[in-house]
Amino acid sequence: MNPRIEKLRAELEKTKERIARNQSQQRELERQLVEAENADIIAAVRSMDVLPEDLAALIKTIQGGQV
Repeated sequence: MNPRIEKLRAELEKTKERIARNQSQQRELERQLVEAENADIIAAVRSMDVLPEDLAALIKTIQGGQV
């Protein structure tokens, strides 16, 4: 077979492997980011010392809903 074709196929396979690794790393980083953001949100809410009902009403108000 043509050596150039073999070289291109090998390079394509390496590129596919790198893409798969990068996508996996991206998904993991996105998961970690959401986890960190959620932890910050929870900490902020807990520091407010607000009753759950009051918090729900506040969120509805912020979202433009009826209290």
